[in-house]
Amino acid sequence: MPAKEIKELRQAGKLEEALNLAKAELASQPDNIWTKRNISWVYYDYLKQNATPELFDSFLSWLSEIQNLNLPAEEKMLFDHLSWQIGTIVFKTFNSESAHFGKMVQLLEITKSFPYTKPSEGYSFLFKAFHRALKGTPNYIEFADWWDFSNFRPEDFEKEKMPNGKEIMAIAEQGYIAYAKHLLETKTEHGEMGFDKEKTGSFLPMLTRVVENYPQLQYPAYFQAKLLLAMGDREDMLSALLPFAKKKKNDFWVWEILSEAFPDDEEKVFGLYCKALSCHSPEEMLINLRQKMAVLFINRQLYNEARTEIELLVTARKEKGYRIPQEVIQWQSQDWYLRATASKNNMNYYAQYFEFAEGFLFGDVPEEKAIVEFVNKERKILNFIVSETKHGFFKYERFLKNVSIGEVLKIRFQSGTNEGLYLVHTVSKITDENFRSQFFKAVEGPVRISEGKAFGFLDNVFIHPSLVNKHKLVNGAYLSGQAIKTYNQEKKQ
Repeated sequence: MPAKEIKELRQAGKLEEALNLAKAELASQPDNIWTKRNISWVYYDYLKQNATPELFDSFLSWLSEIQNLNLPAEEKMLFDHLSWQIGTIVFKTFNSESAHFGKMVQLLEITKSFPYTKPSEGYSFLFKAFHRALKGTPNYIEFADWWDFSNFRPEDFEKEKMPNGKEIMAIAEQGYIAYAKHLLETKTEHGEMGFDKEKTGSFLPMLTRVVENYPQLQYPAYFQAKLLLAMGDREDMLSALLPFAKKKKNDFWVWEILSEAFPDDEEKVFGLYCKALSCHSPEEMLINLRQKMAVLFINRQLYNEARTEIELLVTARKEKGYRIPQEVIQWQSQDWYLRATASKNNMNYYAQYFEFAEGFLFGDVPEEKAIVEFVNKERKILNFIVSETKHGFFKYERFLKNVSIGEVLKIRFQSGTNEGLYLVHTVSKITDENFRSQFFKAVEGPVRISEGKAFGFLDNVFIHPSLVNKHKLVNGAYLSGQAIKTYNQEKKQ
């Protein structure tokens, strides 16, 4: 057999001679695996030569020739080489002006006929190429189902670093997100929006495993929640979304999607909208939410606040050249709107619901009672005591405008070290005399102030210099009052 001669001609770049020789050999022995193998590599060399957008038709033709050989699955080396060539021309064609969706689908149909090594680097490269070319098209789910997400390698769940140092989202995460988006945006054969519950039900366990096994990925949990919501499973949706929402709590859409779990509870929706609109986001991203919020304000006859939302969304739409919705135009002509006075924004109103929203988000974190033991109003820091074994300090300005020594708080703690700085999720004031009484005691008797000292004691109770000065206390003065527990740094008690 002329296998050696065909190989030498290929290596010398004499492809036409190699092809003629290989064709003659195949004609004489059409069922011989060796003759098929010899000509397949000649076809492959032609394929490489034609791997450019302008020669796309020729590339398809040579790929079809390989397909027609019906080579057995054992020819892994050839098939794995094909994955790189196919992926390369997809990337090149997708990036060129000659990209044509119909031809891309035709290429995919031939591509699907080859038994590649799975999983493998080449097979993942093939996914990257077609993912980029087909996402957002009706053929994406069909392609993804064929490729099979179970073939992602551990490396595919890691961010990819570009030559310029920029990191891009892991290709596996991109794939799961694209698939979920297609499920959420499915159209029927008549062009109407539909939802494939059966396919979603099959996909959700896969997506759930990704959320559990790759917690560093940010967005799978979001789409898991969206799909669960679409399936009508609101309870599981909340448990799936909350860990994600905690990471992205400064993004308005996190709060908006949380509100979708309560379509029949306007009060919860209202509170979550307030939190969403308090997030710093480009105005053009908030226009739809502001319109929904305006409806709720109108329902509550809060017309000044409603007009404020409407003016903000109208301004943003005009700046971007977007049309003004008919509903908004109708509002602007109504008496309540004409009588209402708009403010710069509704931030002060939203603030009433921050505690509710944050409490909703961190509802799985237990609340603990604490007594305020000291307040530094300049630095907006307070010292607290929860118990003999838990005490420290934190910055309070995000949660409280004013706070005084002796007030009782409910706190959801995020982290901290005893005696040191704590980070907190939520803080609110409460009235609880039973709890408060644990930290106070009545004191009465003569004050002891040493000569030259600005502070004093009543028994073992420390009297701060500010109190000594305020009440003009002197040694031996009789005093009655209340003492509060505090932490003695020196005695560690």
